[in-house]
Amino acid sequence: MNTYVAVDIGASSGRLILGTVAEGRLKLEEVHRFKNGFNSEDGHDCWQIDHLVDEILAGLVKIKARGINRVNLGIDTWAVDYVLVDEDGNKLHDPIAYRDSRTNSAITNLTSTLPKEYIYEKTGIQFQNFNTLYQLYTEDKAVLEKTDKIMMIPDYLGYILTGNAVTEVTNASTTQMLNLRQGLFDKDLMSEVNVEADQFPHLVEAGTLLGAVRRKWRKRYDIPETDVITTATHDTASAVVGTPGFGDNWAFLSSGTWSLLGAELNTPENGLAAFRENYTNEWGAYGTYRFLKNIMGLWIIQKVKEELNDQYSFAELAALAEKEESFKVFIDVNDLRFQNPENMIQELQAYAKETNQFVPKTPGEIARAIYDNLSLYYADSVHKLSTIIGHPITTLNIVGGGSNVALMNQLTADLGGVTVVAGPGEATAIGNIIVQMITSGELKDVVAGRHLIADSFNLKTFVPQADAYQGVLAKYQAFLASNQ
Repeated sequence: MNTYVAVDIGASSGRLILGTVAEGRLKLEEVHRFKNGFNSEDGHDCWQIDHLVDEILAGLVKIKARGINRVNLGIDTWAVDYVLVDEDGNKLHDPIAYRDSRTNSAITNLTSTLPKEYIYEKTGIQFQNFNTLYQLYTEDKAVLEKTDKIMMIPDYLGYILTGNAVTEVTNASTTQMLNLRQGLFDKDLMSEVNVEADQFPHLVEAGTLLGAVRRKWRKRYDIPETDVITTATHDTASAVVGTPGFGDNWAFLSSGTWSLLGAELNTPENGLAAFRENYTNEWGAYGTYRFLKNIMGLWIIQKVKEELNDQYSFAELAALAEKEESFKVFIDVNDLRFQNPENMIQELQAYAKETNQFVPKTPGEIARAIYDNLSLYYADSVHKLSTIIGHPITTLNIVGGGSNVALMNQLTADLGGVTVVAGPGEATAIGNIIVQMITSGELKDVVAGRHLIADSFNLKTFVPQADAYQGVLAKYQAFLASNQ
């Protein structure tokens, strides 16, 4: 029996999850969990990348202590951030986090010379001020001159473990620097940010065998013999692989710190309608495209929970929200002011005041406002997605942590007029493992993997209630249009 390890690292925590197949079902077990976050270094918010390496190795030590002597391992993380490495293979500084303020004006400045339409036609990637393109545009030029290699976060972690450097395409596409037609880094865009294509290690597809963990780590730590497989290293790409969607009329919502709502396409969609709605064509596993919209997501409720001194669990906040009246305030959850405010509660309240609306004050009112407006934004995005890709969306598969919020699932079904299938919550780790299983020959393809997922996990269905909130979505759409 093969044993698979998914290293799944998000903005606030990371886990090592064991995956095995027994009696036709995929079994998961979390064996190690650790915190993640950024610290202030030299005026920037930086990830503690060495800490992540240490925690991966600590997790492998725990696995070996269970008597497991050989594993496959795949790594997925968030997108866009990178590590600059010198000729000796050493990082030049800790990677700067995408929420750092250095890129606040970068889109405006860069697109003053290169029009947005030109960049979108080349890359098909949405405009987010933290995209790698804008991070490199604002990067310290003296540091770039010392840089031999630019590695995306999961690729760097794989490099430290194995000594082998690659650039995996599902994460590389989020840089907004890959040319859709050429399948390579775009020379014109790279020139604008003073980097060269060979500064990125060679491009590989998800499912590529990276190599064995280096002997030095096995001498220093009592860990299993470990083969690292370059999975779909962008966590959303792994989550989409781990989504049990079937047929032609399903869409996905990967609901975590970020919410990523879209469809899996075989060809990119970078026309004018997609450009206007800021939809993106991130590359997926096995030649697909993740045509999706970035939405602020559960980051908002995570910050609120923290500011309430963690006195309520997420389940308790959802329970409090259910007791409150719905749709008392409209909020554009994708407003940049919610990206990294000093105080999320105060920012939400200020937004309500500025737009002359009800101001939520209690934990229940605040949580209700967040869940209402995330659901409204999801429903609006489903309708726009259907229009752009030219066929109806009848099922929305919600995966990730947000799939556990029944209130939000039902609201999204009602507002969007779609059947919501919620689960699995661990879709990212599952997708990571599915790619490993395909590479190792235990699964034939993604379709077989999705059938395995559907057979292995308890999925919940939310059917839209006719006219439950008739007219609310239209009012919300008008509100968004008037507050652009």
